[in-house]
Amino acid sequence: MPNSPADELRINTIRFLAVDAVQKANSGHPGMPLGAAAFAYALWSRALRFDPADPHWPNRDRFVLSAGHGSMLLYALLYLTGYPISLDDLKAFRQLGSKTPGHPEATHAPGIEATTGPLGQGVGNAVGMAIAEAHLAAVYNRPGHEIVDHRTYCIAGDGDLMEGISEEAISLAGHLKLGKLTLLYDANEVSLAGPTDITFTDDQIARFDACGWHTQYVDVAHANDVDAVAQALSIAQNVPDRPSFILLRTHIGFGSPRQDSFQAHGEPLGAENVTKTKERLGWPLEPSFYVPDDALAFFRDLGKKGGALRAQWQERYDAWTRAFPDLAATFERIANDALPQTLPWPSFTAENGAIATRDAGGQAMNAVAQALPELFGGSADLDPSTKTYLKGFGDFEPGSYAGRNVHYGVREHAMAAVSNGLALHGGITPYCSTFFNFLDYLKASLRLAALTKLHVVYVFTHDSIFLGEDGPTHEPVEQLAHLRATPNVTVVRPADALETVEAWKLCVQRSAGPWVLVLSRQKLPFLGTREAPVARGAYVLDDCDGTPDLILIATGSEVSLAIDAKPLIEAQGVRTRIVSMPSWELFDRQDERYRASVLPPGVRARMSIEAGATLGWERYVGDRGIAFGVDRFGVSAPAAEIAKAYGFTAENIARLALERFAPARR
Repeated sequence: MPNSPADELRINTIRFLAVDAVQKANSGHPGMPLGAAAFAYALWSRALRFDPADPHWPNRDRFVLSAGHGSMLLYALLYLTGYPISLDDLKAFRQLGSKTPGHPEATHAPGIEATTGPLGQGVGNAVGMAIAEAHLAAVYNRPGHEIVDHRTYCIAGDGDLMEGISEEAISLAGHLKLGKLTLLYDANEVSLAGPTDITFTDDQIARFDACGWHTQYVDVAHANDVDAVAQALSIAQNVPDRPSFILLRTHIGFGSPRQDSFQAHGEPLGAENVTKTKERLGWPLEPSFYVPDDALAFFRDLGKKGGALRAQWQERYDAWTRAFPDLAATFERIANDALPQTLPWPSFTAENGAIATRDAGGQAMNAVAQALPELFGGSADLDPSTKTYLKGFGDFEPGSYAGRNVHYGVREHAMAAVSNGLALHGGITPYCSTFFNFLDYLKASLRLAALTKLHVVYVFTHDSIFLGEDGPTHEPVEQLAHLRATPNVTVVRPADALETVEAWKLCVQRSAGPWVLVLSRQKLPFLGTREAPVARGAYVLDDCDGTPDLILIATGSEVSLAIDAKPLIEAQGVRTRIVSMPSWELFDRQDERYRASVLPPGVRARMSIEAGATLGWERYVGDRGIAFGVDRFGVSAPAAEIAKAYGFTAENIARLALERFAPARR
């Protein structure tokens, strides 16, 4: 059935705002907005619950544009429905400082729920948002008081479903039976380099069926039919026990001379083709960025209707708070990013503190889990090894969504993208965990967490070559340098149980950017009862009388090695200071006076000791110092043999230090 003239006018308004913005910027992707505008309009006008006047309304539906190259589709909808994006912002598409960057960024403007662009990431984010909704509903809803009750919608394209992350996320969502998740697949069968059939001929309906999703197919004759799409969305909304997949066979670059061509994907149509497209679809050639009054009035009224939905929810919420004040106090504390005034952290002494930092981290998490119901997450099939299981708090599984332990399976990539979705949704402090070397599987998602400054805690264990017999495939060498080079990431590699607890105290606080804890598999000695100011990034752990001649700077398991080397060095008359530096980033944020008190500028004899790549240590050891580390891959052998072979012994550290620095004193 043909769309009404009014619907066609509104759909074309979306299409040509996108076309004109891409053409003005002389950069962008016009094809996807042209092809997907009709079904996106059906979603936003017939199904999606949102309120531009309160973009962070907790019970709004979430919309994720995983096909982030089609960002102008989202920006046009946000402008038209009344979000704080102006027509001038659309005209500034892809320009310096604009609210409308090349791919959606959640920090740039309200209404953008996720930072997308790297393909497949938004699919994982959407799964995370659906998990968050299911968990919070199970925790906070009570019979007759459903204050968490919303859906997550995601638009994905061919490229999203080619990326491996999508298979991980789709498999997990199907297993978890996330009935309030709907993925709309813009199947235009064209990618940037050509038609998808040169690389991608999978049966997507069969794929999603096999993963436990409810599936629907909307053929090419109906993908632009608003009523047909709305009917498919309605069917999806009534499938409570499976996520829903709607394949819509569309035309990329719909209506343009480049329709169904890869040339519509990654470049503007060109002035001549813009004219031909407008003529073909009956759109005025001038002015550009034309928005008919009737269309704008409809979209703005649509936005205002969301205000009525929010008001109805607010009445339910107010009744819930009166009926369950303690539950409401917790909900609001978390919503305000506040922590309880006190938390029951574990204490460590010489009697119980000589343990692996992974064990100390597990004890810290479990000690505060009762007081922090927002702490929620899991590992990539590794919780017995990473020690991140929250004991007594159940598993997040179908029929048990109140559980706080997510079994991600061997799906590191999806685990991290899901964690981003949990953080973006709100109401949860997500953590995820795997072996440190498997950072490689999830770095793309961690990078987006850093870019968006999401509060996600990554717990990486098995932190160095000293995990031993598993060998170089599992022994991280370059990972610390990799993360330290990533903006907005705070990396902490604690030296003992006490530093690990201090690190977790920081991780649970609201922060701008992800936290990374790098923890040992092997037991580490307890370094003594002390203040251990991990929050300052580095501190003097063991000092000498008077001004030091030499400073040994170490992290993690190598701090105790520095302590062991100190008496061997001082026996030769070299006064030695030991500095524990669990976090470069935290130390660099301190004022100059504090940094100089730890690393006096006049003491240029410095040696760093870390079982990882030495790249970057020159900033702390200076041009006269030694950066001692591991600039090659590891080996398979018992840890003690590796330590000896790689020079991580007190005797070798002392020898290197004395060879370099003792002669300078004479």
